[in-house]
Amino acid sequence: MSVFLPISPFVGLLGVRIEELADDAALLRLPWRPELATTGDMVHGGAIAALADITAMTAAWCGRPLPDQLRGVTTSLALEFVEPARAEDLLGRGRPLRRGKTLTACEIDITTGNGTLVAKALANYKVG
Repeated sequence: MSVFLPISPFVGLLGVRIEELADDAALLRLPWRPELATTGDMVHGGAIAALADITAMTAAWCGRPLPDQLRGVTTSLALEFVEPARAEDLLGRGRPLRRGKTLTACEIDITTGNGTLVAKALANYKVG
């Protein structure tokens, strides 16, 4: 997994980094930069949604045997924005809720560094 994120062009564009990986959880960081703003210093909702999606993918693969080439797709993503984020790094915490043979249901929290909940997501990710 730590090999996939650096080679994904979109993940690289956002600058998302792995902070922690476990068999049942993933913690990722989206570093703040002004290009991620919607207006002023408010983090764009699309950047937050992208972090949720990337976190779900990472959590879905955690604890699974990794093939030579990772393949998969997000099949659903429901996201609720709770608080605005302003000019700071965001953390994506993901965990699998249920694992099937190929489909994993995940829960994702997007928070600020001090723990303020910015968004909550549920996602299904199909590993392939």
